[in-house]
Amino acid sequence: MADQTMADSNQPKLPQKRYFRQRAHVNIFNDIRLDYPLTPNDEDWSKLYPAYFRAPTTDTLGENKRPSSPAPEEQPAGQARKDQLAQVEFADIGCGYGGLLVALAPLYPNTLMVGMEIRTKVANYLQQRVEALRGFQHALLDKSQRGEHVDLETPLEAGAEELHDNGEIDRLVPGHYENIAAMRMNCQNCRKLFILFADPHFKKRKHKARIISTTMLAEYAYVLRPGGIIYMITDVKDLFDWNEEHMEKHELFERIPEEELKDDPAVPCVCNSTEEGKKVARNKGNKYLACFRRIEDPFEKE
Repeated sequence: MADQTMADSNQPKLPQKRYFRQRAHVNIFNDIRLDYPLTPNDEDWSKLYPAYFRAPTTDTLGENKRPSSPAPEEQPAGQARKDQLAQVEFADIGCGYGGLLVALAPLYPNTLMVGMEIRTKVANYLQQRVEALRGFQHALLDKSQRGEHVDLETPLEAGAEELHDNGEIDRLVPGHYENIAAMRMNCQNCRKLFILFADPHFKKRKHKARIISTTMLAEYAYVLRPGGIIYMITDVKDLFDWNEEHMEKHELFERIPEEELKDDPAVPCVCNSTEEGKKVARNKGNKYLACFRRIEDPFEKE
């Protein structure tokens, strides 16, 4: 019995959201102390993605190459191959508690994704959530290797209550969650940017703080590779009209037809996996979705 108790105490535990509550609104114009690397290669990515990056040493600082140990995995066309250098390709801006990232992780198992969140407690919660999910997955794998029957879509008994509390019971699926992480930030060469249920900033004097604007779209165009996609969803029609107008006016973005979006596996996650998206659904509210593709800049070819 003592051995069983000790084993249970060593099981990973998901963080409880009630200990990480924080005000939804943060003044982005305040002087917030954040540490920025000089270049992406100066960031110690091994702290966020230990399965993909070696911890830097004096000889390897700045290289950030994949270790040779991960086995090849099946992956949809267009994803990074295991023999390529690892780099973050999906960014969820204002990721909140990470529902989208957790849902996308098994769909794109070889694509690194980062959640960017300005609220300290929320960013800490998400990183602890990711580490706990990794722990659950590794524990399940250990049980499987010992010859014990394991249902990979069912969590370990020791964590079932926390999983239920976090709405996570149906999302522990094959995929080690090594490819997602959280960073506290106020983008890199990305394939996808997610702007989901952003703060509407209803007052006219606050419109400059909206996350989609002429200035911000120039930044997004810079970090998105040609062919990359911005996913935009909100339950506020006024904000959607604002976003749509600014996106359609920008010369480096084109709208993706609805027919094409039907085959995009990320769209259902965008609509249904975030905490805000679930709240809108519970309240039977409307969701307004639009996706735009980064197109080639004719001057970049010259």
